[in-house]
Amino acid sequence: MSTTPRPRTVLVTGAARRLGRSIALALAAGGWQVAVHYRTSQQDAIDTVAACASLSSASAHFDADFDDEASVRALLPRVIDHFGGVDAVVNSASLFEHDNAQSFGFAALEKHLRSNTGAPIVLAQALHQHLHNRAAAGEADAQGAVVNLLDQKLWNQNPDFLSYTLSKAALETAGTMLALALAPRVRVVGVAPGLTLTSHLLNDEKFKQLHALSPLGRSSTADDVAATVRFALENRSITGTTLLIDGGQHLMKFERDFSLM
Repeated sequence: MSTTPRPRTVLVTGAARRLGRSIALALAAGGWQVAVHYRTSQQDAIDTVAACASLSSASAHFDADFDDEASVRALLPRVIDHFGGVDAVVNSASLFEHDNAQSFGFAALEKHLRSNTGAPIVLAQALHQHLHNRAAAGEADAQGAVVNLLDQKLWNQNPDFLSYTLSKAALETAGTMLALALAPRVRVVGVAPGLTLTSHLLNDEKFKQLHALSPLGRSSTADDVAATVRFALENRSITGTTLLIDGGQHLMKFERDFSLM
């Protein structure tokens, strides 16, 4: 007697708002069940879940504080309990607070490393163990993927946002190490956008000008990044590398971070 296969399920961290939400919706449209992670933006998470449901995708929201290791370690088991299994993790949540060589301190670095580096590694570790358990239970093709959101500034460095940049550089290196350590059960892929969304630091006109500063005349859009994340999750030949989605901005030299130009 045949059984209906369980739909693919992905945990998207930081999916309540902004780029994480765009990724969640793109994956929902592609047939993925989406676990929407948030820290404090509960209503935004509820809205994202509803939007995913409108795309005929089962979805649910889960809170976790990425500054707290116990909270991070509890997250994937909660998602597994709800959906019955998880096949992928997209690490989109990111702490982005300004410091530089003059204002740097241990506390700022540790805070960024916990959220931007430690949490993604713990989630990759948990996904690998979950898939190992499924394989041991007889699921022959128990394989999955982790996608880590990085930043084109790793290939085009400037002196701003020192702790943030160090945490993303550590995550990029961790991606290579995890791709080796967790294979063949888990693939690990980085996606590095350029300037994608505006913020309170940029007015609309300034954002438009900066977004056009690339060899292609445009940097990444949220749809570009979301499509690339889906490609990375679904192309089973990719691991241990980073896809730069920035219109070529990493080929240009910027003396300051976009937000301070």
